[in-house]
Amino acid sequence: MKITILEPLGVNEEQLREIAKPITDKGHELVIYNEKTRDVEVLKERVKDTDVLIIANSPLEGEVIRAAEKLKMISVAFTGYDHVDLDACKEKGISVSNAAGYSTPSVAELAFGLMISLLRKVVSLDKVTREGGTMAGYRQNDLYGKTLGVVGVGAIGKNVARIGLAFGCEVLAYNRSQDEELVKEGVKYVDLDELLKASDIVSVHLPLTDETRGLISEEKLKLMKKDALLINTARGPIIDNEALAKALNEGWIAGAGIDVFDMEPPLPADYPLLKAKNAVLTPHIGFATEEAMVRRAHIAFANVEKWMEGSPQNVVL
Repeated sequence: MKITILEPLGVNEEQLREIAKPITDKGHELVIYNEKTRDVEVLKERVKDTDVLIIANSPLEGEVIRAAEKLKMISVAFTGYDHVDLDACKEKGISVSNAAGYSTPSVAELAFGLMISLLRKVVSLDKVTREGGTMAGYRQNDLYGKTLGVVGVGAIGKNVARIGLAFGCEVLAYNRSQDEELVKEGVKYVDLDELLKASDIVSVHLPLTDETRGLISEEKLKLMKKDALLINTARGPIIDNEALAKALNEGWIAGAGIDVFDMEPPLPADYPLLKAKNAVLTPHIGFATEEAMVRRAHIAFANVEKWMEGSPQNVVL
Protein backbone atom coordinates (compact mmCIF):
# COMPACT_ATOMS: atom_id res chain seq x y z
CA MET A 1 0.00 0.00 0.00
CA LYS A 2 0.97 3.61 -0.51
CA ILE A 3 0.97 5.77 2.63
CA THR A 4 1.16 9.53 2.18
CA ILE A 5 2.01 12.09 4.85
CA LEU A 6 0.25 15.14 3.47
CA GLU A 7 1.86 17.85 5.61
CA PRO A 8 4.66 18.34 8.17
CA LEU A 9 4.08 16.58 11.50
CA GLY A 10 6.71 18.48 13.47
CA VAL A 11 9.15 15.55 13.24
CA ASN A 12 12.01 15.40 10.76
CA GLU A 13 11.85 12.98 7.84
CA GLU A 14 14.57 10.70 9.20
CA GLN A 15 12.63 10.23 12.45
CA LEU A 16 9.38 9.66 10.57
CA ARG A 17 10.91 6.93 8.43
CA GLU A 18 12.35 5.28 11.55
CA ILE A 19 8.94 5.37 13.28
CA ALA A 20 7.34 3.95 10.12
CA LYS A 21 9.79 1.01 9.79
CA PRO A 22 7.40 -1.65 11.18
CA ILE A 23 5.14 -0.78 8.23
CA THR A 24 7.65 -0.03 5.47
CA ASP A 25 9.66 -3.17 6.32
CA LYS A 26 6.60 -5.11 5.15
CA GLY A 27 6.92 -3.55 1.69
CA HIS A 28 4.55 -0.61 2.02
CA GLU A 29 5.56 2.68 0.38
CA LEU A 30 5.85 5.90 2.39
CA VAL A 31 5.66 9.31 0.67
CA ILE A 32 6.33 12.42 2.76
CA TYR A 33 5.39 15.97 1.78
CA ASN A 34 7.27 18.51 3.86
CA GLU A 35 5.45 21.57 2.53
CA LYS A 36 1.99 22.43 3.79
CA THR A 37 -0.48 23.67 1.16
CA ARG A 38 -4.16 24.54 1.00
CA ASP A 39 -4.21 24.53 -2.81
CA VAL A 40 -6.96 22.03 -3.62
CA GLU A 41 -5.50 21.08 -7.00
CA VAL A 42 -2.07 20.37 -5.47
CA LEU A 43 -3.69 18.30 -2.72
CA LYS A 44 -5.75 16.33 -5.25
CA GLU A 45 -2.56 15.48 -7.13
CA ARG A 46 -0.85 14.37 -3.90
CA VAL A 47 -3.65 12.03 -2.83
CA LYS A 48 -4.82 10.63 -6.17
CA ASP A 49 -3.20 7.18 -5.89
CA THR A 50 -2.67 6.79 -2.15
CA ASP A 51 -4.27 4.12 0.03
CA VAL A 52 -3.62 5.75 3.42
CA LEU A 53 -3.32 9.43 4.35
CA ILE A 54 -1.65 10.83 7.44
CA ILE A 55 -2.50 14.47 8.19
CA ALA A 56 -2.21 16.86 11.13
CA ASN A 57 -4.57 19.83 11.43
CA SER A 58 -4.83 21.20 7.89
CA PRO A 59 -8.36 21.15 6.41
CA LEU A 60 -9.13 18.08 4.31
CA GLU A 61 -12.10 18.94 2.14
CA GLY A 62 -14.54 16.60 0.48
CA GLU A 63 -13.31 17.56 -2.99
CA VAL A 64 -9.82 16.31 -2.10
CA ILE A 65 -11.11 13.15 -0.42
CA ARG A 66 -13.30 12.28 -3.41
CA ALA A 67 -10.32 12.71 -5.74
CA ALA A 68 -8.44 10.00 -3.84
CA GLU A 69 -9.89 7.02 -5.66
CA LYS A 70 -7.87 4.39 -3.75
CA LEU A 71 -8.08 6.01 -0.31
CA LYS A 72 -9.19 3.61 2.41
CA MET A 73 -7.91 5.09 5.67
CA ILE A 74 -7.03 8.49 7.16
CA SER A 75 -4.87 8.71 10.28
CA VAL A 76 -5.26 12.17 11.83
CA ALA A 77 -2.17 13.05 13.87
CA PHE A 78 -4.21 15.41 16.01
CA THR A 79 -6.81 15.17 18.78
CA GLY A 80 -9.50 17.11 16.95
CA TYR A 81 -10.75 15.93 13.56
CA ASP A 82 -13.43 18.49 12.70
CA HIS A 83 -11.14 19.75 9.91
CA VAL A 84 -11.76 16.50 7.99
CA ASP A 85 -14.93 16.19 5.88
CA LEU A 86 -16.35 13.12 7.60
CA ASP A 87 -19.40 13.07 5.34
CA ALA A 88 -17.14 12.53 2.33
CA CYS A 89 -15.25 9.83 4.25
CA LYS A 90 -18.49 8.08 5.18
CA GLU A 91 -19.69 8.30 1.58
CA LYS A 92 -16.50 6.53 0.38
CA GLY A 93 -16.28 4.07 3.30
CA ILE A 94 -12.98 5.52 4.53
CA SER A 95 -11.88 4.68 8.06
CA VAL A 96 -10.68 7.64 10.18
CA SER A 97 -8.59 7.46 13.37
CA ASN A 98 -7.16 10.24 15.53
CA ALA A 99 -4.28 10.68 17.97
CA ALA A 100 -6.20 11.44 21.14
CA GLY A 101 -4.00 11.91 24.18
CA TYR A 102 -0.71 12.72 22.50
CA SER A 103 -0.62 16.28 23.88
CA THR A 104 -2.31 15.77 27.26
CA PRO A 105 0.74 16.58 29.43
CA SER A 106 1.89 19.32 27.04
CA VAL A 107 -1.37 21.28 27.17
CA ALA A 108 -1.72 20.82 30.92
CA GLU A 109 1.81 22.13 31.47
CA LEU A 110 1.16 25.23 29.36
CA ALA A 111 -1.99 25.93 31.38
CA PHE A 112 0.17 26.09 34.51
CA GLY A 113 2.82 28.09 32.69
CA LEU A 114 0.18 30.71 31.92
CA MET A 115 -1.13 30.66 35.48
CA ILE A 116 2.30 31.17 37.01
CA SER A 117 3.25 33.78 34.43
CA LEU A 118 0.19 35.82 35.44
CA LEU A 119 0.51 35.26 39.18
CA ARG A 120 4.22 36.15 39.22
CA LYS A 121 4.06 38.84 36.50
CA VAL A 122 6.78 37.06 34.50
CA VAL A 123 6.23 38.87 31.18
CA SER A 124 6.11 42.40 32.60
CA LEU A 125 8.97 41.75 35.04
CA ASP A 126 11.16 40.48 32.22
CA LYS A 127 10.57 43.80 30.42
CA VAL A 128 11.23 45.80 33.62
CA THR A 129 14.49 43.95 34.27
CA ARG A 130 15.74 44.49 30.70
CA GLU A 131 14.97 48.19 31.05
CA GLY A 132 17.01 48.48 34.26
CA GLY A 133 14.08 48.46 36.68
CA THR A 134 13.49 46.70 39.99
CA MET A 135 10.73 44.78 41.74
CA ALA A 136 9.41 47.98 43.33
CA GLY A 137 5.66 48.33 42.96
CA TYR A 138 5.01 44.78 41.76
CA ARG A 139 2.48 42.67 43.64
CA GLN A 140 2.80 38.92 43.05
CA ASN A 141 0.79 35.95 44.22
CA ASP A 142 1.36 32.28 45.04
CA LEU A 143 -0.38 29.46 43.24
CA TYR A 144 -0.21 27.51 46.49
CA GLY A 145 -3.46 27.76 48.43
CA LYS A 146 -5.54 29.08 45.53
CA THR A 147 -8.89 27.65 44.49
CA LEU A 148 -8.48 26.23 40.99
CA GLY A 149 -11.64 25.64 38.98
CA VAL A 150 -11.29 23.09 36.17
CA VAL A 151 -14.02 23.41 33.54
CA GLY A 152 -14.14 20.09 31.69
CA VAL A 153 -12.54 17.00 33.18
CA GLY A 154 -11.44 14.88 30.26
CA ALA A 155 -7.86 13.65 29.96
CA ILE A 156 -6.31 17.13 30.04
CA GLY A 157 -8.68 18.41 32.71
CA LYS A 158 -7.84 15.45 34.95
CA ASN A 159 -4.15 16.14 34.48
CA VAL A 160 -4.68 19.80 35.39
CA ALA A 161 -6.72 18.86 38.47
CA ARG A 162 -4.01 16.52 39.73
CA ILE A 163 -1.22 19.03 39.10
CA GLY A 164 -3.31 21.62 40.92
CA LEU A 165 -3.59 19.34 43.94
CA ALA A 166 0.18 18.81 43.85
CA PHE A 167 0.66 22.60 43.90
CA GLY A 168 -1.45 22.78 47.06
CA CYS A 169 -4.60 24.17 45.43
CA GLU A 170 -8.16 23.44 46.39
CA VAL A 171 -9.57 22.01 43.16
CA LEU A 172 -13.16 22.43 41.99
CA ALA A 173 -14.41 20.71 38.85
CA TYR A 174 -17.33 21.11 36.47
CA ASN A 175 -18.16 18.16 34.22
CA ARG A 176 -21.15 16.12 33.08
CA SER A 177 -20.00 13.12 35.09
CA GLN A 178 -17.79 12.66 38.13
CA ASP A 179 -14.51 10.76 38.24
CA GLU A 180 -14.63 8.95 41.56
CA GLU A 181 -10.85 8.60 41.69
CA LEU A 182 -10.50 12.38 41.51
CA VAL A 183 -13.12 12.77 44.24
CA LYS A 184 -11.09 10.42 46.46
CA GLU A 185 -8.00 12.52 45.71
CA GLY A 186 -9.77 15.66 46.92
CA VAL A 187 -11.42 17.22 43.86
CA LYS A 188 -14.88 18.67 44.52
CA TYR A 189 -17.46 18.67 41.71
CA VAL A 190 -19.77 21.71 41.54
CA ASP A 191 -22.00 23.41 38.97
CA LEU A 192 -20.49 25.96 36.61
CA ASP A 193 -21.84 29.08 38.31
CA GLU A 194 -20.56 27.96 41.71
CA LEU A 195 -17.15 27.19 40.23
CA LEU A 196 -16.91 30.61 38.57
CA LYS A 197 -17.92 32.42 41.76
CA ALA A 198 -15.56 30.47 44.04
CA SER A 199 -12.40 30.04 41.95
CA ASP A 200 -9.27 32.19 42.04
CA ILE A 201 -8.22 30.62 38.74
CA VAL A 202 -10.57 29.12 36.13
CA SER A 203 -8.96 26.80 33.57
CA VAL A 204 -11.04 25.69 30.57
CA HIS A 205 -10.60 22.16 29.16
CA LEU A 206 -13.81 21.44 27.24
CA PRO A 207 -14.23 20.22 23.66
CA LEU A 208 -15.92 22.61 21.25
CA THR A 209 -19.53 21.56 20.66
CA ASP A 210 -22.81 23.35 20.02
CA GLU A 211 -23.35 23.28 23.79
CA THR A 212 -19.95 24.68 24.75
CA ARG A 213 -19.64 27.38 22.07
CA GLY A 214 -19.83 30.73 23.86
CA LEU A 215 -20.29 29.02 27.23
CA ILE A 216 -18.05 31.51 29.02
CA SER A 217 -20.15 34.53 28.11
CA GLU A 218 -20.25 38.09 29.43
CA GLU A 219 -22.83 36.93 31.97
CA LYS A 220 -20.54 34.12 33.18
CA LEU A 221 -17.45 36.37 33.29
CA LYS A 222 -19.33 38.72 35.61
CA LEU A 223 -19.73 35.86 38.10
CA MET A 224 -15.96 35.58 38.57
CA LYS A 225 -13.98 37.26 41.35
CA LYS A 226 -12.38 40.60 40.49
CA ASP A 227 -8.95 39.14 41.34
CA ALA A 228 -9.54 35.89 39.41
CA LEU A 229 -7.61 34.61 36.39
CA LEU A 230 -9.07 32.83 33.34
CA ILE A 231 -6.99 30.29 31.39
CA ASN A 232 -8.01 28.79 28.04
CA THR A 233 -5.90 26.11 26.37
CA ALA A 234 -8.92 24.22 24.97
CA ARG A 235 -10.88 25.79 22.10
CA GLY A 236 -11.15 29.52 21.43
CA PRO A 237 -14.89 29.86 20.71
CA ILE A 238 -15.80 28.42 24.13
CA ILE A 239 -15.11 31.91 25.48
CA ASP A 240 -16.71 35.09 24.13
CA ASN A 241 -13.40 36.81 23.41
CA GLU A 242 -14.90 40.27 22.92
CA ALA A 243 -16.55 39.95 26.33
CA LEU A 244 -13.25 38.72 27.79
CA ALA A 245 -11.37 41.74 26.42
CA LYS A 246 -14.04 43.97 27.97
CA ALA A 247 -13.76 42.08 31.28
CA LEU A 248 -9.99 42.62 31.34
CA ASN A 249 -10.09 46.26 30.32
CA GLU A 250 -12.87 47.15 32.76
CA GLY A 251 -11.44 45.12 35.64
CA TRP A 252 -14.14 42.48 36.05
CA ILE A 253 -11.32 39.93 36.37
CA ALA A 254 -7.59 40.33 37.03
CA GLY A 255 -6.02 38.55 34.07
CA ALA A 256 -6.19 35.87 31.39
CA GLY A 257 -3.82 33.36 29.80
CA ILE A 258 -5.06 32.41 26.34
CA ASP A 259 -3.56 29.91 23.88
CA VAL A 260 -6.63 29.48 21.65
CA PHE A 261 -8.81 31.96 19.81
CA ASP A 262 -11.90 31.97 17.60
CA MET A 263 -9.52 32.01 14.62
CA GLU A 264 -6.05 30.59 14.10
CA PRO A 265 -3.08 32.97 14.46
CA PRO A 266 -1.78 35.20 12.99
CA LEU A 267 -4.47 37.40 14.55
CA PRO A 268 -5.56 40.64 12.86
CA ALA A 269 -4.22 43.86 14.37
CA ASP A 270 -7.68 44.83 15.65
CA TYR A 271 -8.31 41.51 17.45
CA PRO A 272 -9.82 42.52 20.83
CA LEU A 273 -7.50 40.50 23.10
CA LEU A 274 -4.33 41.96 21.56
CA LYS A 275 -4.99 45.25 23.34
CA ALA A 276 -6.55 43.80 26.50
CA LYS A 277 -4.97 44.50 29.87
CA ASN A 278 -3.21 41.73 31.84
CA ALA A 279 -3.47 39.12 29.11
CA VAL A 280 -0.71 36.63 28.30
CA LEU A 281 -1.28 35.25 24.80
CA THR A 282 0.36 32.34 22.99
CA PRO A 283 -0.28 31.33 19.33
CA HIS A 284 -2.10 27.98 19.82
CA ILE A 285 1.07 26.16 20.79
CA GLY A 286 -0.02 24.15 23.83
CA PHE A 287 0.09 20.86 21.94
CA ALA A 288 3.34 21.53 20.09
CA THR A 289 6.23 20.35 22.26
CA GLU A 290 8.94 18.29 20.59
CA GLU A 291 7.97 15.32 22.74
CA ALA A 292 4.29 15.62 21.80
CA MET A 293 5.16 15.75 18.09
CA VAL A 294 7.05 12.47 18.41
CA ARG A 295 4.20 10.92 20.43
CA ARG A 296 1.63 11.85 17.81
CA ALA A 297 3.76 10.46 14.98
CA HIS A 298 4.03 7.13 16.85
CA ILE A 299 0.26 7.09 17.43
CA ALA A 300 -0.52 8.01 13.81
CA PHE A 301 1.60 5.14 12.45
CA ALA A 302 0.34 2.72 15.11
CA ASN A 303 -3.20 3.55 13.97
CA VAL A 304 -2.23 2.69 10.39
CA GLU A 305 -0.53 -0.55 11.43
CA LYS A 306 -3.50 -1.67 13.55
CA TRP A 307 -5.89 -0.86 10.71
CA MET A 308 -3.77 -2.93 8.31
CA GLU A 309 -3.90 -5.81 10.77
CA GLY A 310 -7.69 -5.62 10.94
CA SER A 311 -7.77 -4.32 14.52
CA PRO A 312 -8.26 -0.56 14.10
CA GLN A 313 -7.73 1.69 17.12
CA ASN A 314 -8.64 5.28 18.02
CA VAL A 315 -11.42 5.07 15.43
CA VAL A 316 -13.63 8.14 15.02
CA LEU A 317 -15.34 6.93 11.83
